Amino acid sequence: MEKKDLDWGSLPFSYMKTDYSYVCNYKNGAWEEGGLTTDHSLQMSECAGVLHYAQTIFEGLKAYTTESGDIVCFRPDLNAQRMADSAARLCMPEFPQDKFVEAVKEVVTANAAWVPPFGSGATLYVRPYMFATGDVIGVKPADEYQFRILVTPVGPYFKGGDTAVTITVADYDRAAPHGTGNIKAGLNYAMSLYPGEKAHAAGYAENLYLDSMTRTYVEETGGANILLVDKDGNLVVPQSFTNSILPSITRRSLVVVARDILGMNVIERPVKFQEILDGDFVECGMCGTAAVISPVGHIEAEGIDVTFPDGAETSGPVMHKLRSTLTEIQSGKVEGPEGWVVKIL
Repeated sequence: MEKKDLDWGSLPFSYMKTDYSYVCNYKNGAWEEGGLTTDHSLQMSECAGVLHYAQTIFEGLKAYTTESGDIVCFRPDLNAQRMADSAARLCMPEFPQDKFVEAVKEVVTANAAWVPPFGSGATLYVRPYMFATGDVIGVKPADEYQFRILVTPVGPYFKGGDTAVTITVADYDRAAPHGTGNIKAGLNYAMSLYPGEKAHAAGYAENLYLDSMTRTYVEETGGANILLVDKDGNLVVPQSFTNSILPSITRRSLVVVARDILGMNVIERPVKFQEILDGDFVECGMCGTAAVISPVGHIEAEGIDVTFPDGAETSGPVMHKLRSTLTEIQSGKVEGPEGWVVKIL
């Protein structure tokens, strides 16, 4: 299929309307058949539950063009599972996981001309989301919902590419403690807008959030998980006592890449921020669907000035190897574990 006439290498990470979206409604206790639509607008009641009690969840994944010309997605089954977990947490009906994967395939296929070509540095971002459309005035779950998928071609999330960025330590919690971070919900991300805007206004690429209970342990950034490399070359993956770190599919995949493909020692444990202040780590990166891995060279805040010596200006050797291996698996250059790359076209 002939691709759209776009400057693929200069795309920002922003929304561009494509040809088709996917839509499916939940009414009377069941999901309808669902299908493609060319209508990218929404109409709902002024009393819709999403507007009053924030019953809304979302996912994010990408479609790629491989070196051989195939169009593929990366581990969409895990996005389906995480969305089901998010739905359960917000008292929403689970969108069937097999139907989720088929819907992703259907909408990407319909928008194949919008999937950037191999080597362009761009991808087709796929955003499944669900929200309460039923009328709700009392505090309770709605009884009607809509599941949609929009797709849009995007460039890199962080424009620095391989250049290390500087982040700051958030002085404002992103969300309430005790487990709300383990779902992909709009309310969680809305809580990061205020500290995020403060960080950007001060010239920082992102916020680093500490645990909201004690502000002692490293959690994640506003839009990505954190990875660290210690002085012995171990990959250290922060964990949370309160289950409030988002279970990133990219992070989980990188753990497998590091341990099973690259033969690295991987340590998953709670990480005290004091360890970073003490200089125990030589590399730091932010990982996620949008970012893949973006190197962090410095962490700054009032009274804080940390430089990661092996990745101060560009990706350190470990982060570079992790990123290149994962992207080569995603693009078809390197064969990854069975089922990771799902062919669409």
